[in-house]
Amino acid sequence: MEEGKKQERREDIFSQAIRAGKRTYFFDVKATKADQYYLTITESKRRFNADQGKFYYEKHKVFLYQEDFDKFQNGFETALHFIKTGEKPEEEGESNFSLNPETSGLSVSFEDLDDGADKA
Repeated sequence: MEEGKKQERREDIFSQAIRAGKRTYFFDVKATKADQYYLTITESKRRFNADQGKFYYEKHKVFLYQEDFDKFQNGFETALHFIKTGEKPEEEGESNFSLNPETSGLSVSFEDLDDGADKA
């Protein structure tokens, strides 16, 4: 029974839904088997399939792990500051976050992404 409680805890620690026009954003806090928190950010859009005559939800997820929270927050705040003020960071390394794979050291493979089978 305790294992069932841990599984339930991993699935539903905290959830916040934000409705924004045609989109809904979900911020879900979950835990790994080692009880380390992580965040999933889901964008959900209701779509209509004309061929089947049914609605479906198109979802996009981002998984953010605890060891990356500070870097993500820094990059997010830097981007918001730029949007609000038009001011770029003084030094390139200031945000510690870059969307340019050549300079960020990131390696992204889209083959690793979910195939969309979890559409509700």
